[in-house]
Amino acid sequence: MPATAITHRIPRTVWALGFVSLFMDLSSELVHSLLPLYLVGSLGVSMLALGLIEGLAEATALIVKVFSGAVSDYLGKRKGLVLFGYGLAALTKPLFPLASSADQVLFARLLDRVGKGVRGAPRDALVADVASAENRGACFGLRQSMDTIGAFLGPLLAILLMTLLAGEISLVLWFAVLPAVVSVVLIVVGVQEPDHPRPPRHLRSPIDLHAWRRFPPRYWWVVGLGGLFSLARFSEAFLVLRAQDVGFEATWVPLVMVVMSAFYMLSAYPAGRLSDLIGPTGLLVFSLVLLLVADLLLAWAESPALLLAGVTLWGLHMGFSQGILAALVAETTPAELKGTAFGLFNLSCGGALLLASVLAGWLWQSQGPASAFLAGAAFCVVTLLLLALRRR
Repeated sequence: MPATAITHRIPRTVWALGFVSLFMDLSSELVHSLLPLYLVGSLGVSMLALGLIEGLAEATALIVKVFSGAVSDYLGKRKGLVLFGYGLAALTKPLFPLASSADQVLFARLLDRVGKGVRGAPRDALVADVASAENRGACFGLRQSMDTIGAFLGPLLAILLMTLLAGEISLVLWFAVLPAVVSVVLIVVGVQEPDHPRPPRHLRSPIDLHAWRRFPPRYWWVVGLGGLFSLARFSEAFLVLRAQDVGFEATWVPLVMVVMSAFYMLSAYPAGRLSDLIGPTGLLVFSLVLLLVADLLLAWAESPALLLAGVTLWGLHMGFSQGILAALVAETTPAELKGTAFGLFNLSCGGALLLASVLAGWLWQSQGPASAFLAGAAFCVVTLLLLALRRR
């Protein structure tokens, strides 16, 4: 093959990790597309409690990445932690249909998100290890796109199973176990470390100011930007409940996750390739404009059509932001500190997501659903202003 074609070829490990993400997200999103209904409808959880559960769960995943990233830097290898994280998540899937109280659901969610946290930073660092500078955005975009294929298929499967099983949510949740097991098998047989792995480093705390001084100012700007993006976009559980609020039947509520994931899936890889060609800043601004309009549509939606339009823009926002932010973390950090870098980035995102989800739940409960989405729109405006100042 010509040298340029070899340079831009996506490595096998990235493809393998993409399929691993696909099957695990199929499993996870089958659960998550129905869990808000189960919590609020069957278990009687309040909106504030739902926001707290979702915020704690997602924040746990992002905060755990701080430590898993540093450990992967110390070990000099990533695959073992990736396998452990996906394996732990697979073990939690039977806990959801067995849960009979909100406390049990919270335990299962937290354990599942610990697994996500353990695997997340080492997996992203492994993608950075095997990607070339010329196709880094494409590699992250591809993995994110395949992850989102699973997120698209999971709610679609939930709709099918809810129809076939007469709306028995607890029975439908059992079908999440098999794809989770498949993802673990794929790691064992398909994921390879780089040919020249990094030598092990001294074990150190991820809260290490000496190591942090090695990160350039550009990296810390990306960390802050990731937090602002998360603050502007709370848990997607609120999209599921907004669908029910405007008249969707329980069987068809997962359709909102199908639509969101479809546009996320279709845009993530092209956005990654485009960022390699023209740079990331303009695309991040575009993604925030998409989220701003989505929040306004979701706040004022009184029909399924308007709601689905807002969900479509929400998905496009995800495609034009998540892979690009990950590529920026990889671009702005030293090779031997990639795991730590992704961990700190996700710590920022986790704290912001917890705050955003609790705030959204409180606003929904006290002021109505529109107020939660209008608050998200306000955070979008603030982030856009900061990006405009940075660009100037």
